[in-house]
Amino acid sequence: MFGIIGNGSWATALAKILTDNGRQICWWMRSPDAVKHLQERHHNAQYLTAVNFSKELIQPTTDLCRVADTCDTILICVPSAFIADVLKQIPSGAFRNKVIISAVKGILPGRNVLLNDFMVSDQDISINRYVAITGPCHAEEVAQERLSYLTFSGLDRTVTEEAARHFTTQYINTTVNDDLWGTQYAAVLKNIYAVGAGIAHGAGYGDNFLSVFITNCYREMYGFLRVQFEKIHSGNHMPDFHTSAYLGDLLVTAYSPHSRNRSFGTLLGKGYTVKSAVTEMNMVAEGYYAVRGMMAIAGELEVPMPIMHIIHSMLWEQMLPAEGMAKISDMLS
Repeated sequence: MFGIIGNGSWATALAKILTDNGRQICWWMRSPDAVKHLQERHHNAQYLTAVNFSKELIQPTTDLCRVADTCDTILICVPSAFIADVLKQIPSGAFRNKVIISAVKGILPGRNVLLNDFMVSDQDISINRYVAITGPCHAEEVAQERLSYLTFSGLDRTVTEEAARHFTTQYINTTVNDDLWGTQYAAVLKNIYAVGAGIAHGAGYGDNFLSVFITNCYREMYGFLRVQFEKIHSGNHMPDFHTSAYLGDLLVTAYSPHSRNRSFGTLLGKGYTVKSAVTEMNMVAEGYYAVRGMMAIAGELEVPMPIMHIIHSMLWEQMLPAEGMAKISDMLS
């Protein structure tokens, strides 16, 4: 049985894929009302409400320990800002010998680490039994069964391929690679850059500007990925970063109206304060929280990332969007 920890749109989309493949899931939700609604109405009350689930395949619960105890494979799909608080409800070691699949696209605040590093240090999991899911893939298009693509990254090829097999459907194509850290960092960075793309869109910049902006964002991302790979995987073959898990995910997140990070940025570009934009959003924009952690990581690796630095200033240092976008436009080529 699969366990799912999380209740948002992405968790709901992944639950749909699994149940479409006939997999039973024990699904943790924070709210008793959400559990009751799913049990009685067979759909998520707040996210992707058009997706209906077979009652024979879902076991919604508010008991995290039940998920940890009864499931061999556990999918974590909680916003990174809240993961530590959620998982501290489970005794250390409860995930030992489990396969952990991460659908998280953020940095744990305060720790400035990816989820796999946190799970190894705090939950005593084996890194070889950890797999990360990345896109490009929007939950809304999964709900509509529009052809989408997922990349599964892990250090053990057999474990990774088995995880991917559970998510392969007529409307989901899957690929695997072993760049566990790189694909996750790319997923974090694309959310940050999508916030910047949204700010530009909200401030009235057009598609011509956005194409140049995103090109430069990818160049900056590429530089970071190369440096972090050389430091973590010295001697191994460099991945092809010009693929869907890296460039493709950046493009769809920066351009698509489905992107919550772009939507968050659009509000800022239109004049919302950061606080009011956070309040307005019904979903968490990972890029807002992640940029502080990525600034620290980039500093440790000594990678210059001027675009990300300005986005950080607009989000956390009260730089006005007009000033920030003017600074970015001056550095683009």
